[in-house]
Amino acid sequence: MWTALFWLAAFERAVKTFAQTAAATLGASTVGILDAPWTAALSVAGMAAVLSVLTSVASIKTGDTGTPSAVKASADPR
Repeated sequence: MWTALFWLAAFERAVKTFAQTAAATLGASTVGILDAPWTAALSVAGMAAVLSVLTSVASIKTGDTGTPSAVKASADPR
């Protein structure tokens, strides 16, 4: 958990979660872009990003050592 690679991967996941949540929240409203609920969408997306980081930290003992993944690479079906 205390490696740069762990935090880089966790940050990447959080950014993706933020973007996906913001897009879903804004897309759910049927108003124009100027009337969109930006404050609410950014608030919800920010909370989702925080939860993503917390999930990454909570997954430390379940996945591959040193990664935020909850899945072990040996579980890869390829």
